[in-house]
Amino acid sequence: MQLPHRRCAQQALQYARLISHSHASTAATANVQESAATSLESLRTRLAEGPALQDFLSTPEATIPGGYSVPAPHWKEKVRKPDWLKRSVPGGDKYVDIKSKLRELKLHTVCEEARCPNIGECWGGGDGHTATATIMLMGDTCTRGCRFCAVKTSRAPPPLDPDEPENTAKAVAAWGIDYVVLTSVDRDDLPDGGAAHISATIRKLKEKTDGKLLVEALVPDFQGDTGSVELIARSGLDVYAHNVETVPRLQSVVRDRRANWEQSLSTLRAAKASGARITKTSLMLGCGEQPAEVIAAMQELRDNGVDVVTLGQYMRPTKRHMPVVDFVTPEAFSGYESSAKNMGFVYAAAGPMVRSSYRAGEFYLSSVLRRDSQDEAASG
Repeated sequence: MQLPHRRCAQQALQYARLISHSHASTAATANVQESAATSLESLRTRLAEGPALQDFLSTPEATIPGGYSVPAPHWKEKVRKPDWLKRSVPGGDKYVDIKSKLRELKLHTVCEEARCPNIGECWGGGDGHTATATIMLMGDTCTRGCRFCAVKTSRAPPPLDPDEPENTAKAVAAWGIDYVVLTSVDRDDLPDGGAAHISATIRKLKEKTDGKLLVEALVPDFQGDTGSVELIARSGLDVYAHNVETVPRLQSVVRDRRANWEQSLSTLRAAKASGARITKTSLMLGCGEQPAEVIAAMQELRDNGVDVVTLGQYMRPTKRHMPVVDFVTPEAFSGYESSAKNMGFVYAAAGPMVRSSYRAGEFYLSSVLRRDSQDEAASG
């Protein structure tokens, strides 16, 4: 029973000999111990004065300043949200016009279904960005049940409306907007996940606007089916978007069990390989992720050819949904945006109120897309 202790003593003796050999002197044992203690204290001092966690959150050119976040209160606590999450009531002529047209043609928007706080800003346009509307295709009922999403769910949603591609194209052409985002519910009940329906809508939109309208499609993962991805990527759209939603570690916590990080990443790679001009994704913060995980996730997205990334604060739509862990500060979001740009993303938007379709028609991104189209026309 004494063997383990004897072995430890032998190892300690060997270690002591190594230490003594490292010193080119015949100092007494007490002096050696004193020197070791001094070295240990010196190491502790260097660590204390060295880089903090924030220094590892971004590239050297962009660090995240100030406080990172504030904890979210329990839903039963009557505590006001941080001031930076306040939003004005939507309004304006453009907003009213778009809303009335949607009701008239029985179209849905993710802006309304997901209770987006930026609906007035995006629909109204102005202030350096183009008017943008986000149409939700294939009905308002999803076959998946992500813990963060307010959209209705069912295993057997109503059948697709065959007139929807035509009606959507009519409505958008009549509005005279510059940029449209098409998104959709997940339709795992359909053989192609609805890819043909989305593709038909994109082609109709391009036809009715003489190709002038910029079209972004925020689509499902189609259960990883590359054929469905290719169909949409080659439909004439300008931006192929699919949201990974959160960092890899929290995929099973935040999203439906049928979704996962690698499946989403593979569809974005397939879209780029199929000729999509711009690929785009989005991350929600405040779900329990760590800053280093966010940076690592962004880098992996960029390494896989994703061109555009947006980051926003998760807001709990109802008490039945996943609670918010913390509210990330505007300063931290600004740091993430700078980091994304330094990683080489074509465009990045990050802020507490940013959503995946937020200011999708931003002047800069629109200019990039139109310039690329002009270059292609000239070379052709």
